[in-house]
Amino acid sequence: MEAKLYVGNLPFNTSDSDLQDLFAQAGMVKSAQVIRDRASGRSKGFGFVEMNSADEAQNAISMFHGKDFNGRAMTVNIARPREERPGGFRGGDRNRERRRDY
Repeated sequence: MEAKLYVGNLPFNTSDSDLQDLFAQAGMVKSAQVIRDRASGRSKGFGFVEMNSADEAQNAISMFHGKDFNGRAMTVNIARPREERPGGFRGGDRNRERRRDY
């Protein structure tokens, strides 16, 4: 079992250290990161916590999934791998009409 956890429904004022301190109650935390918007720097309301072992990760899920944290019921589960998204310009050929072959 993986030791990286997804933590959702976080209050927007949660910091990385808040997340690390909370999950330290369940075991050794390798890393804790609240995901932020690139443009504004504001929290997106979720983050990731990497625990030292799979047992500690499972303990954290048992302790915190559905529990209140600063007025919000957290979602805590095993993090899934990031899905590939298509990149680049997706708008098609905007100059198609101008380049007709006559």
